[in-house]
Order: sequence, then structure tokens, then C-alpha cells
Amino acid sequence: MTSRRSFVKVLPLAGAALLSARAARAADAPMLSESDPQAVSLGYVADASKADKAKFAKYAPGQKCSTCQLYQGAATAKTAPCAIFAGKQVVGDGWCSAWVKKA
Repeated sequence: MTSRRSFVKVLPLAGAALLSARAARAADAPMLSESDPQAVSLGYVADASKADKAKFAKYAPGQKCSTCQLYQGAATAKTAPCAIFAGKQVVGDGWCSAWVKKA
């Protein structure tokens, strides 16, 4: 029979294992293609300087994925998952119309 104390001792280890597995999956996620339908609808480009300024007037120089609140990696990471494009990674120098200034 397992005691509560044994369970409490194992719980942090299980949590750490789950978090590391999640991080590994995120790192293995495929890159988002600019031709992906969701990417097209949000104006995603892998190079922020190529954002369609006529169609997306919200774009301003200096905005890029790595400075967005939705970017789920370090600001210095070349690629990372994005909360908008579930299961895919975006380029840190990219941009889309969902960009939100990092707090």
C-alpha cells in the first residue's frame, strides 16, 4: 500500500518529468510555413521587415516574434513555439498581426 508521504515525495519528480517532456516536444515541433492558412490570415512572415505594411497597418519597425508576449521562448532564441500557432514554431525575427508587446 502506498502512503500519502510516499506519494508526496514522488509528485515533484513526476511533475519535472512531464515538464521536460513538454519542452522536448515543443523543440521538435515543425516550423510554421508562411503558406499555412492561419499564417496567411494573420500576415505571418519569417522576416518582419517583409510584413505587408499596406494590409497590416499595425506593423511598426522593431516588432518581431521574439519581442511578442505570445512567443514562448527566450528573446534570444532563433525559433520557438507561439501561443497563436499551436504545435508549430515561429522564427524569432518573424512577425504576424497578432503581435503584442511583451510586458
